[in-house]
Amino acid sequence: MRLKAPFCLLFSFISFLSAQPKKYNIHTVAFYNFENLFDTINDPATNDDEWTTDGAQNWTNEKYQQKLKNIARVLSEIGTPENTNAPTLIGGSEIENRGVLEDLIKQPKLLNYNYGIIHFDSPDKRGIDVALLYQKNHFKPISFSNIPLLIYKNKTVSKEEKEETDDDAEPKIENNRVFTRDQLLVTGFLDGEELNIIVNHWPSRSGGEKVSSKYREAAGALNRKIIDSLQQINPDAKVITMGDLNDGPYNKSIKTALGAKAKKIEVQEFGIFNPFEEMFNKGQGTLAFRDSWDIFDQIMVTGSLIKPDFFSFNFWKAGIFNKPYLIQDSGKYKGYPLRHTLTEVGYSDHFPVYIYLIKQAF
Repeated sequence: MRLKAPFCLLFSFISFLSAQPKKYNIHTVAFYNFENLFDTINDPATNDDEWTTDGAQNWTNEKYQQKLKNIARVLSEIGTPENTNAPTLIGGSEIENRGVLEDLIKQPKLLNYNYGIIHFDSPDKRGIDVALLYQKNHFKPISFSNIPLLIYKNKTVSKEEKEETDDDAEPKIENNRVFTRDQLLVTGFLDGEELNIIVNHWPSRSGGEKVSSKYREAAGALNRKIIDSLQQINPDAKVITMGDLNDGPYNKSIKTALGAKAKKIEVQEFGIFNPFEEMFNKGQGTLAFRDSWDIFDQIMVTGSLIKPDFFSFNFWKAGIFNKPYLIQDSGKYKGYPLRHTLTEVGYSDHFPVYIYLIKQAF
């Protein structure tokens, strides 16, 4: 009987340890369409005339500074209260140049997070680009590249066919190529674990959703090709693809060309999980058009990020950041995202989206 006493004590000690709540390290990954984050300087190489002091938007330095302040507030709060730290990784779109990002990360709300910038100028006629902001204390990039989307226009679109969109400028045509945003691929280490991020802003619905669908399907196919190439190098590659896709989770560009699935159980080897499809099915949205909500802003992950254990960083859950201060509270567009007007410097016509990556702490 005496031999059993140490065993009982050991068993009790093990039971005590197993009863303790598990602790996790957490990182927020976010995407936000900044909606026309332009400085006031006229760039002769791009179509930015309206975003100058003499332009149609009467875009003064005071307005520009307020826009920076507004965007910084949003970015600093995405993912709270589950994570008190601001997003570790932030994909952004509708960015004029690197300079506006440098101004943004110097805002008081963001300065202490020590953000780095990965940005390339894209061939988009308006000069709007995508970029990645990352907290240098947690993410160490090792490679990055901008991958062009090569699509071609074979039909002239009449004014009657045009649909009002968030990006309705006529595409620049040269040898029938439609110049749009590149896809940004970044590979790095998140607290020591390799992670790949693709930031997107797919072609708009200018000309109508059906007419322009093939362009976004081509964007989805390019995205799939990038992911395939990463998985060929490393079958367990962890990939996050995010952006303003100008399509909902149900469209061919995402369901067929990219092959994203709405449920984890449906994701096969090398597949992609899209948590925002279920949100759309529940009536949630990131933008509204003619009183109809949709989710154009999405963050998707490869199957390697939805494993049941959390011994390495894995997807936990996703959300849409739509706090009351981001919502129009009166007028014709009551309930819509609070965007910029001639009389008010708002935030964006899109709500930001985010996911959490978590890992058990030992």
